[in-house]
Amino acid sequence: MNPSILIGYGAVVVLMVAIGVILERTARRSETMSDYATGGRSFGSWFSTMAFMNTWLPGTIFITFAGLAASSGVVGYYVVLYSLLAVVLMFTLARPVSIWGHAFDLRTQADLMGVRYASRTVRIVAAAIGFLASFPWIVLGMQSLGLVFDYLSFGSVTPVAALVIGVAVIAVRQYWTIKFGARGVVIGDMVQGIVAYGFGGLLLLGLLVWLLLSGHGLDRLGPEFFTLPGPGSELGGLYFFSLVLAGTLGGWCWPDIFVRLFTSRSDRTIQRAAVKAAPLMFLFGTVLILFSMAAASYPGVAEKTDHVFFVAAGAGGAVTLALAGIAVLSATFGNVGANLQALGTIAANDLLPRTESTGERSPRLAQTIVALLTVLSAACAVLVVDVTSGLVIIAQASYEGIVQLAPALFFGIFWRRATAAGAVAGMLTGAVSAVILYLMWPGSIPWLGGMVPGVAALILNTVVLVTVSLVRPHSAEERTRVDRLFDRVRQRDFTAETITDAPRRRTASR
Repeated sequence: MNPSILIGYGAVVVLMVAIGVILERTARRSETMSDYATGGRSFGSWFSTMAFMNTWLPGTIFITFAGLAASSGVVGYYVVLYSLLAVVLMFTLARPVSIWGHAFDLRTQADLMGVRYASRTVRIVAAAIGFLASFPWIVLGMQSLGLVFDYLSFGSVTPVAALVIGVAVIAVRQYWTIKFGARGVVIGDMVQGIVAYGFGGLLLLGLLVWLLLSGHGLDRLGPEFFTLPGPGSELGGLYFFSLVLAGTLGGWCWPDIFVRLFTSRSDRTIQRAAVKAAPLMFLFGTVLILFSMAAASYPGVAEKTDHVFFVAAGAGGAVTLALAGIAVLSATFGNVGANLQALGTIAANDLLPRTESTGERSPRLAQTIVALLTVLSAACAVLVVDVTSGLVIIAQASYEGIVQLAPALFFGIFWRRATAAGAVAGMLTGAVSAVILYLMWPGSIPWLGGMVPGVAALILNTVVLVTVSLVRPHSAEERTRVDRLFDRVRQRDFTAETITDAPRRRTASR
């Protein structure tokens, strides 16, 4: 056994102990489902900033996205572009989402859509799409840790054993997600975010400087590294544009991302968080892409571009590689934990049958579901260790599907005339057509100029929603109700009100 494994795995133990101690000292158990789902809507802008980043940028940012830049160059910069546009969208969403969230005690994205459209069907369809699309990404997140623990073992364990160890570690980390809910996730995000994007970003910068001083400058790369797909290219002129558009809109359709808006104190807190997140996203993303491109000429990277971070960090010795490992681990903890907590809440809050006599759900139900999902996803990660490529195809198809929530979500928030019938018709049409188009043209659609399947389906989705909403407009009563919702936003009215999404009713308090 290589003695360096004590450094690699020892760093993981230190990280786990630090996270556990901080959460046990600062977090507290939730007494209600609302508190479990939103953390009491109590977090300030810095916590909101880091919660957004640690959920938005998963551990695969250091692996797959870095690998894309190492193999294809500036096209990888699209992750920075759509992240910055998503931050702008976050600023815009802040007021309506926060005001409606406080006024109606909303806990999930599907909850908000159910209230906006006064429709249980809208809420269930949105929740089901979000749940089904998110689960494969939890399994993939767990699988990605196999690479981390393989490198941190310094050859002392097999790749399969490394995967099992990684899955076991992340499953243990979910103890605090189960115990503390959103409050534990957000506080954990602060710790993990500092490690992943603070220390990890500094490590990337240091490796970039070392590569440049060692003669691995961008001048050693071919012209293809500095070319974006355009008209006449193999991928098509609309390929890059549709990637950015799908990333920007689709990002806020993921349940774990959207729920971050409900954990902040107010709309102004969210807006301040967006202002803080923008430069951090830009700096981290730019350094990551430049590092990956510079490392493309480093020995061993071309053969395994997804391993670029570990290959370069390994040149610095066991300590440097251990730091790289815990950066990826911290980012993965944040994304997987947020997904599990969000899906547990969705199942308990939106998907399980509910009647007037059911009353308020206990947070114990959500905790039980999160625990079951943790066990299930961990088992899936181990069982499908040899079929990763198939799982990746499912996960990629799920991204094409999740973006189909965008028209119902954004038209519902910003357009008064959007109706429940239009929202349901659009979501179902978009989700089905996205999956079909992806199975036929998984990369891009040649006869649509290289447009990706999700964006093509998104256009059809939008046309259906707008058409149905105009052909079957609101009744006079519904129009009055929607006007009151939008007037709340204009007047910045947080006053609590009873939800009208029958048959579920509850009274919220600010």
